[in-house]
Amino acid sequence: MDLILSTLLFCLHVVTVTCMFVDVVVDRYDIPRVCPREVQTEDFVRYHFNGTFFADGKQFDSSHDRGKAFISQVGLGRLIAGMDRGLQGMCVNEHRKITIPPHLAYGSIGTGGVIPPDAVLVYDVLLLDMWNTEDKVEIRTLGKPASCNRTTVASDFVRYHYNGTLLSGAAFDSSVSRNATYDTYLGQGDLIKGMDEGLLGMCVGERRVIIIPPFLAYGEIGHGTEVPPQATLVFEVLLVDVFNPKDDLIVEVKEVPEGCTRRTLKGDYIRYHYNGTFQDGTAFDSSHKRNNTYNTYIGMGYVIQGMDRALHGLCMREKRRITIPPHLAYGEEGVGDLIPGSAVLVFDIHVIDFHNTEDLVDIKVTHKPQECKVTSEADDLIQYRYNCSLMDGTLLYSSDHYDSPSITTLGADKVIPGLEEGLIGMCVGEKREVVVPPHWGHGENGAGGVPGSAVLFFELELVKLQKGVPEGFMFVWLGDAPDPLFPVMDLNGDKEVPLEEFSAFIFLQVKEGKGRLRPGVEVDAVIEEMFNNQDRNKDGKIVEDELKLQVDEESEQVRRDEL
Repeated sequence: MDLILSTLLFCLHVVTVTCMFVDVVVDRYDIPRVCPREVQTEDFVRYHFNGTFFADGKQFDSSHDRGKAFISQVGLGRLIAGMDRGLQGMCVNEHRKITIPPHLAYGSIGTGGVIPPDAVLVYDVLLLDMWNTEDKVEIRTLGKPASCNRTTVASDFVRYHYNGTLLSGAAFDSSVSRNATYDTYLGQGDLIKGMDEGLLGMCVGERRVIIIPPFLAYGEIGHGTEVPPQATLVFEVLLVDVFNPKDDLIVEVKEVPEGCTRRTLKGDYIRYHYNGTFQDGTAFDSSHKRNNTYNTYIGMGYVIQGMDRALHGLCMREKRRITIPPHLAYGEEGVGDLIPGSAVLVFDIHVIDFHNTEDLVDIKVTHKPQECKVTSEADDLIQYRYNCSLMDGTLLYSSDHYDSPSITTLGADKVIPGLEEGLIGMCVGEKREVVVPPHWGHGENGAGGVPGSAVLFFELELVKLQKGVPEGFMFVWLGDAPDPLFPVMDLNGDKEVPLEEFSAFIFLQVKEGKGRLRPGVEVDAVIEEMFNNQDRNKDGKIVEDELKLQVDEESEQVRRDEL
């Protein structure tokens, strides 16, 4: 009797449990905040699960234990009916508990000695991935530069950074963490199909999310240990660089000064400033930061090929942007840690000056007085105003910085050759602009404040001119000297000429325009030296015999005082 009652109670318990679950019961106990897509019929899914019996909680299966997610298609009978229903509407990264009654599971038969008949099953499921055979590559633009002159096409070479994750968010690879871009050609089969497609039409500096279904990624095989089979891949991409092997140099003229009469040619020596960046704007070098121009010859192979070509046809003070593809720059190798391989380089250059070793001093008269009878020449003492600048307008020196104009004797090697050339042949009041190439200036080494190999620009005005005498002379006659000389020199006719009388005689010749003293020196000292040269016996006076003796000794020679 007790046995019959016990059996009856057991049968009632089974019937009660079974009757509790007429349909699948879904407990969505962990739903992600964002769910852009839910599982639908015919979708493929990849998920982890733990399977237990409802009756006692005993586990009968687990994908976690096998270390491999379960992959199947939903709604087409490839799963037990209860699971087909229970997975509908699920989000990636959602956790749900699916309780399945026997008639939607393995029924009254069970399976394989693992699932007993009439077992209620509980699946704790984590959805990792979903896709459909109709899926395409999905592109979401995160950011795009305001200016985009070019977008990627098949056959372009691209350099980009990426972070790669599975649809669940699990990271599998990152170029950013390696601190090295991924570099490849587009449309040549070097990438998975979905990435080849997803990178098309991008601008440098653009950010995208590219979602690639498994059949356009690594498919059923997966990739290594990081990408499982049938995995949807999500790439966040930043395009750093793009070029095409057919690309040529791109030159964009930013600023050309007015009055450009000369442009650079092969063989010219040029000084220019530059800022060097990659296409994404990242700086790699700058002459400005070093406060020193880059100096080189043009067309002689001293710089990269693209720059050598771009430096032709420039004006002084011109500004250009030069975009150089890698095959005209540093190629696939790059330069150490400074310039990566296959990098497109962008240079913003500002020409300071250029010259040729054959250049002469260039003189332009900007103002000339109506009357110009006397002009400057060698041995003249002149007074002049000047401004000295670099060709970009940077002022180096100016006579205005001093209390009075500058003074020099032409031909005495007191100024640089180019400046002296520019000062020759000027009238008082005349103004000039003079361009002095470095081989007429301070040369390759420069001088205080003047950079090496700098072309100089002078603005000149001649203020005062005193005609000079040849080197080594203190006094010259402007016409024929008196002959005989002594009677003319002996102003009082007493047959002797002391210093005072000699001085009066010289001043009289200068006053009457018959003679000229060396300018720029102490006059009394000059006259005294001239007198001492004639006073042979040093008795403080000159007599006719002394003057004759001096003439005899210097016969057929240039006499230094011209007396």
